[in-house]
Amino acid sequence: MIIVMKRNATETEINHMVAEVEAAGLKPTVLRGTERTVVAAIGDERKTGDLRKLESASGVDEVIPVLAPYKLASIENQTGRSVIQAGSLTIGGKAIGMMAGPCSVEDEEQMVATAKAIKAAGATALRGGAFKPRTSPYSFQGLKEEGLKILATAREETGLAIVTEVVSPEDVDLVSEYAEVLQIGARNMQNYRLLEACGRSHRAVLLKRGPSATVEELLLAAEYILDGGNHNVMLCERGIRTYEAHTRFTLPLATVPYLQAKTHLPVVIDPSHGTGHAYLVPAMAKAAVAAGADGIIVEVHPEPEHAKSDGFQTLDIATFEQMMADCRRIAAAVDREL
Repeated sequence: MIIVMKRNATETEINHMVAEVEAAGLKPTVLRGTERTVVAAIGDERKTGDLRKLESASGVDEVIPVLAPYKLASIENQTGRSVIQAGSLTIGGKAIGMMAGPCSVEDEEQMVATAKAIKAAGATALRGGAFKPRTSPYSFQGLKEEGLKILATAREETGLAIVTEVVSPEDVDLVSEYAEVLQIGARNMQNYRLLEACGRSHRAVLLKRGPSATVEELLLAAEYILDGGNHNVMLCERGIRTYEAHTRFTLPLATVPYLQAKTHLPVVIDPSHGTGHAYLVPAMAKAAVAAGADGIIVEVHPEPEHAKSDGFQTLDIATFEQMMADCRRIAAAVDREL
């Protein structure tokens, strides 16, 4: 932690800060510049609590934490990158996980056919929404537990791990009975009771970034899950809201290397929501692989034009097969496996 004193700070005020740092169990070092004096506090900041309160002390201009506020998610806490195994899905290390399937579970025939097709193309997990929180209350809301049972049938037919959204703390145990990965959607990124409930779960969690959330807010949301004891967390960049209108959201692929420099958690890209246009999805998926993403999650449907939700951003089977072939070549070029 760095305590920056005001230009006119007195020796009494500086000595008071030295005493406060010592009282917090840290070692103070006073650095005197031509215009400012800085008190550097050396030690484990995680044991001191939030010392930004010292900004209210006389003579203090600013308190700057050195360690990240997200302790368990930080690369400072774990130098090696996490690898998550959830059924047939491996995320991290050399493996790039491919999660694919329709936005919504519609019926058994649709899900089983999709599961068989994406597995043949190389996908390692089946995604599909049984619970669908929608912006409009008049949109299709999902089949709920019936949809979970359909997903389980598709897993029995193919062996693919299931990735599906959980929307409330009360549903975590139910969804965990059917799915290997609990998806926390963008709308729920800061639903802290849901984060805590997923933290108590034994299932892996795919945490999506909120459309107006900062990267630090995403990492602090992940911290709730990690702090609950569940260390199988994947971060998902699914695009943020900007002033651009040519895509549904703006998909910032710089998030991939940035997060990998800050956290040990695997990073997943969602080019379906990130673009909102099916024709843009393959290019952004390929770019994500090149950027170093640990996983991709895309929407795939046998007949996108008949999909009950998000058909405009959903790939058909043939396009998905071609995208997989292209992504596999790019993965090999960057020493990864897909």
